[in-house]
Amino acid sequence: MLDALARALRADPGGPAVLGATRTGAVRVRASRGELADLADRYTGALHARGVGRGGTVGVAVRPGPRALAVLLAVHRLGARAAVLDPGAGPDVLRARLALARPDLVLADASAQAVAGWARPLARRARLALPELAELGPVATVGRRLPGCAPALDTGGGTAVLPRPVDGDGDAVIVFTSGTTARPRAVVHTRSSLAAGMATVAELVRPEPGGPVLGGTFFVLVPSLASGAPVALPARSPRVLARQLRRLGPRSTYLTPPQLRAALAAGARFTGRVWTGSAPASADLLTRVRAAGAEEAWGVYALTELFPAAAVEAAEKAAFSGDGDLVGAPLPGVSAEVGAGSELLLSGPAARDRYLGQLPRPWVATGDRARIEDGRIVLAGRCKDMVLRGAENIYPGLYEPALHVPGVELALLVGVPAGDGDERLAAVVQPAPGTDPARLRAALEEPLGRMGSARPDAVVLADIPLSGRSRKPDRAATARLAAARMSKGRAGT
Repeated sequence: MLDALARALRADPGGPAVLGATRTGAVRVRASRGELADLADRYTGALHARGVGRGGTVGVAVRPGPRALAVLLAVHRLGARAAVLDPGAGPDVLRARLALARPDLVLADASAQAVAGWARPLARRARLALPELAELGPVATVGRRLPGCAPALDTGGGTAVLPRPVDGDGDAVIVFTSGTTARPRAVVHTRSSLAAGMATVAELVRPEPGGPVLGGTFFVLVPSLASGAPVALPARSPRVLARQLRRLGPRSTYLTPPQLRAALAAGARFTGRVWTGSAPASADLLTRVRAAGAEEAWGVYALTELFPAAAVEAAEKAAFSGDGDLVGAPLPGVSAEVGAGSELLLSGPAARDRYLGQLPRPWVATGDRARIEDGRIVLAGRCKDMVLRGAENIYPGLYEPALHVPGVELALLVGVPAGDGDERLAAVVQPAPGTDPARLRAALEEPLGRMGSARPDAVVLADIPLSGRSRKPDRAATARLAAARMSKGRAGT
């Protein structure tokens, strides 16, 4: 699909490719299709001149947008692989990741390099952190170069002859996922697995030529642009995002659950089909998106190792009354099995090839407990999130969906050390804006009563901490919050 995208961009060079928004939500063209293709060609020539080719590794620390996409297209054309580096991960984590990936060259924009020199205070405020430049090895700046940045990548201005695109399979991208600082976990996707995943997204989202799509991830950008649809990057401010949605009227929208909740709180209205993933999406959230104008609202179950794996629409999810979290039927080409300890195993053409430094494995161990019911995947919580209270193993994911009654934004069950080797179970519930706490506690009594022996020892009403670029609920931080509240007697039972 990346090869198809390169051809599609040239077929309509004047058409809009990547859109942004002004503070009023007005549409702003950040790059035309021809400009994006030209930028990818310049990066291809520059990287080729620096010796990047098949089998090489290029570290990419570039914020999402036209420049990042053009870099990835160039790396793909040369047959190299891109190691995606998150500037917000912190210097210690990045050092470990760089040591594992061992890139031949790191491409970074000025924002990612800010901590290395001229704008250290600004970088801290923006939660950006790269190690000092000397620790990274060869570094080149893409985009505007500011004082203290590495030398700019020389893209020239001439008409250098570009190498022929590399054909065949091979490593395409390294994406880092959960793991300790000392032992980072690096997912390796091949060109074929990446293409299969993007093809599945295209079949799922069905982008249309000229029909705008709102979303900022690589898996949204590539299939949409290849289909002739311009892509708008979501505004960071919820109020501006709400205005952007109104002005743009996208046919399809992909936002994370935190982005959806913030947009709804800002009065956003939706059009067309809305998709959400990267973090759990409750039936209540999807129903609220439908009520705010969306024709369909879908929750997507995906992993870094296999994107996407399953999907479920709001109506189907709301009608599910069993225990656990219904995430839908496996998407075409995806096989699902339940292994030892009820762990969900997945495989398919879009599955990662391997973890860096390890041998390929046909099945992805998701770390999620699950069951297959009527051909659909029902999650029962993370294997590692089990809470041991007394002699009973309690899996939070089995019960958390029931706590998402009207008025609940988020709900987690976490274990709190009891001081005697045992744990207490706390339900941390984040109320929706304007919700009356007394009424919410009353509404929670019914689902709490159905939990039987897994009923929590305390209910804490508080905002749930989020972490990571996708703003997932942070269970460890939530457990610490619950422990603090319970020690001060500020939680109800």
